[in-house]
Amino acid sequence: MKRIFIDADKCIGCKNCLVACMQAHKPGTVSVFGLDFIDPALESRNKILLDSRGKCIPLFCRHCDKPGCATACMSGAMVKEPETGYVRYDSDRCAQCFMCVMNCPYGVLKPDRETGTYVVKCDFCADHNSEPSCVKMCPVKAIYVEEV
Repeated sequence: MKRIFIDADKCIGCKNCLVACMQAHKPGTVSVFGLDFIDPALESRNKILLDSRGKCIPLFCRHCDKPGCATACMSGAMVKEPETGYVRYDSDRCAQCFMCVMNCPYGVLKPDRETGTYVVKCDFCADHNSEPSCVKMCPVKAIYVEEV
């Protein structure tokens, strides 16, 4: 199984990973130059925060071994796939209780900004690329994928 890892000491806070994620999940967008950053439907599935000393803290879905989000999901919309190890979200099954958001230990799951009716969550770019877009676009290789 593959997992995303982060070397926070390498992160320079450039936010290329956020823009790459937005571009990968915006249908019909060929390049980042086609993104409308004012559009509330345009959201990244990861974030970079700053600690009290101004150091970058990249936060990504880790597709946990024992995902609190999937355990808390009452409707079965959040499920860990045994064959890939990815935690998948099915918006059609979602009851909009957002228990998954409250139980994410990394604080990366969130309701969408536009309607507040579904969860915005990393899908490992499974339907888009062979490697997650955030990993491809990190100029310092602070984000990487490894087999575990």
